[in-house]
Amino acid sequence: MSPTYRNLGILAHVDAGKTTLTEQVLLAAGAIKSAGSVDKGTATTDSLAVERERGISVRLATASFDWGDTTINLVDTPGHVDFCAEVERSLQVLDGAVLVISAVEGVQAHTSTLFHALQTMGIPTLLFINKLDRLGAGADEVLEEIRRELAPKIVPLDAARDQGDADARPVPLWPLASSEGVGEMPAQEPIIEAVVEGEEPLLDRFLEGDTPSVEEINASLAAQTSAATLYPVLMGVAKNGLGIARLLHAMTRLLPSAPGQSDAPLSALVYRIDHHPRWGRTAGVRLYGGKLEPRDLVLNASRGTTEKVTQLKKNRTGKAEDVPFLEAGDMGLVCGLASVRVGDVLGSSDGVPTAARLAAPLLTVQAIPAQEDQFTRLAEALHELADEDPLLDLELLAEQKELHLKITGWIQIEVLEAVLRDRFGLVASFSSPTIIYRETPSGSGFGAESYLMPKPCWAVVKFRIEPLPRGSGVTFHSEVGVNDIARKYQNEVEQTIDKALLQGPKGWQVTDLKITLVEGEDHPIHSRPGNFKIATPMALMNGLVATDTTLLEPMLAFRITASRDLLGGITSDLSQRRATFGSPQQVGESFILEGRIPAATSLDYPVQLASRSGGKAKIFTRLDGYEACTLEQGRTTPYRGISPLDRARWILQARGAMRD
Repeated sequence: MSPTYRNLGILAHVDAGKTTLTEQVLLAAGAIKSAGSVDKGTATTDSLAVERERGISVRLATASFDWGDTTINLVDTPGHVDFCAEVERSLQVLDGAVLVISAVEGVQAHTSTLFHALQTMGIPTLLFINKLDRLGAGADEVLEEIRRELAPKIVPLDAARDQGDADARPVPLWPLASSEGVGEMPAQEPIIEAVVEGEEPLLDRFLEGDTPSVEEINASLAAQTSAATLYPVLMGVAKNGLGIARLLHAMTRLLPSAPGQSDAPLSALVYRIDHHPRWGRTAGVRLYGGKLEPRDLVLNASRGTTEKVTQLKKNRTGKAEDVPFLEAGDMGLVCGLASVRVGDVLGSSDGVPTAARLAAPLLTVQAIPAQEDQFTRLAEALHELADEDPLLDLELLAEQKELHLKITGWIQIEVLEAVLRDRFGLVASFSSPTIIYRETPSGSGFGAESYLMPKPCWAVVKFRIEPLPRGSGVTFHSEVGVNDIARKYQNEVEQTIDKALLQGPKGWQVTDLKITLVEGEDHPIHSRPGNFKIATPMALMNGLVATDTTLLEPMLAFRITASRDLLGGITSDLSQRRATFGSPQQVGESFILEGRIPAATSLDYPVQLASRSGGKAKIFTRLDGYEACTLEQGRTTPYRGISPLDRARWILQARGAMRD
């Protein structure tokens, strides 16, 4: 009989005890002989030098072990918001998750972000309230906070005893199996009620005085948990190993098994890329269908390439071990795929879920080598890192010897510096981060170009440019017949649009516009492949100059929870930062305030709010589109590289005729 697989993630706001919990789970399952320490830099899943030095998780990591007849692939994710791109990639490969919440800090900003993403993707989730032993722990208050801010439909399966004390421990309230003892048994009726409310036949029986059995309640609890309509809550003290075995039981009894058929065509997703000194590039994959074996030829559907698998490995007992195959539902490491990148689909895309978006990079920086002669090496290193994290979106300007990256925060810069030093032996610095703005046409107009010299060339195009509502993106349509511009050349035009809009007259990506090809011609003798790729950016830039463009700034939706005495100061702060917000909602002695605020004025606000409130106020933010702003409120930036407006040099560069 084939093994049952569960691919489960451990997620949390930073410092909630996520990696410690992961270590204790691995220890309880016999996957490691002793639990590592985050503070000492010995955690099994923290393999990078920078992770060991800083005591934080930077990259997602997997560890596989067996619990009963189930193979669990456990994914430990970074908790810091700067590395949420790693969490995004992990969500695509999960069958279930454990969201760790501190009994002291409760639901924090990133906790809300993570739970919202889990809900959006319909990922079944267990909630684990950790750190019951810390001074100030309040599990009951955290439960109410969870109901208010995350999900009203929770079912606490544990209670806390001696909170805030070294002897703190969880007390089971409900057996996850009929044979499991639960020690002191407070009233179980609230648990039964919470479960039967979600299943009408059980509810009818319960209301008629027929209480369902433990087995029936557990079956319904597992079904509703798997459907992500009910969220069980467990408790513990991870560092002391308390509540861990019960959490493992919940993982295997309440969370669903991985779907997929091994006899189906191969369908797999690459969620991680690593580089090993002996194996070369290794790809972390999750199989949704089919089977992989060494020496298999694998189609990379995303790249249109076929490559041979050389080795297959899984991370067990703290190290990578060879395995003879990977099958549907499983996760592992594939060696031999030299051109693979994060996000690539191997084989068919059937069953591969769409990625969740937690946060888009809002900052851009320039990477600068310590020594000018190391520019090429730095470019190669950053290209390798961008393969592993596509959101870095590396932009290489060879002529200007500039390297530009997109990032989510300051800590990411520190980590990039450390990785470049430790892994590549390179010293690099980074410019001060700049908010990433966008621009859009201020009105309608036309842009044209006649690229007729120097021969042989011939490409004549004219575009109508029209603004669209915010969030519309870019649309393209052609009104020109194939007798005027051959289909192959019209395809060139369409393929060039996105790249041509990466920089507008104000230096930012152009969006929210409709582009229509209204006139043009090719020449049966002089037109060459690539002519229309040269002419299109020149025509579009001419048109954008004619229409002028409006600067767009990123906006964040926010929700602030704080005590009522802080309301005046917070609303004053927000107004000064150009925020808009509604009337506060009063909740006991606290209030909840929601609104929108420019990213440019608010990147430092969470730190200031925490300082102002003594850490008692919480702010949750997410990207909420772009809005127009004035040039004074925003920022323009010089065109990077040679602008299409510099017609002669643009043509020379495009034809490869530029001289140093």
